[in-house]
Amino acid sequence: QAQLVESGGGSVQAGGSLRLSCAAYGYTGSSFWMGWFRQSPGKEREGVATIWNDGSSTDYADSVKGRFTISRDNYKNTVHLQMNSLKPEDTAMYFCAFRYGTFRYGMSRLQPRDYNIWGQGTQVTVSS
Repeated sequence: QAQLVESGGGSVQAGGSLRLSCAAYGYTGSSFWMGWFRQSPGKEREGVATIWNDGSSTDYADSVKGRFTISRDNYKNTVHLQMNSLKPEDTAMYFCAFRYGTFRYGMSRLQPRDYNIWGQGTQVTVSS
């Protein structure tokens, strides 16, 4: 069973940047998606950005397009989320997630229900 270890996060003022990292251990094969999701108090968990194992395909939530970039370091089995131009509404607990296999054509890759392995989460707080 894959395990995920997150790092990064913290507090920053609006307009600032943060970088999250997620190292994956114990997985097998090369057919999987990883991604970042977030959840604020009282809100449902939502997809932020996801990436195919070799980095050749990515998906972003509309709210973060142009500001966040997801990338993968295959040598270190790590996925990064570079977050720029942060806004107070980006404040949330951010979770790394993993799922084996592909998605059918046309399916969203940002649905939390489609990922079955989760990290512990790391807090991101953006002050105005």
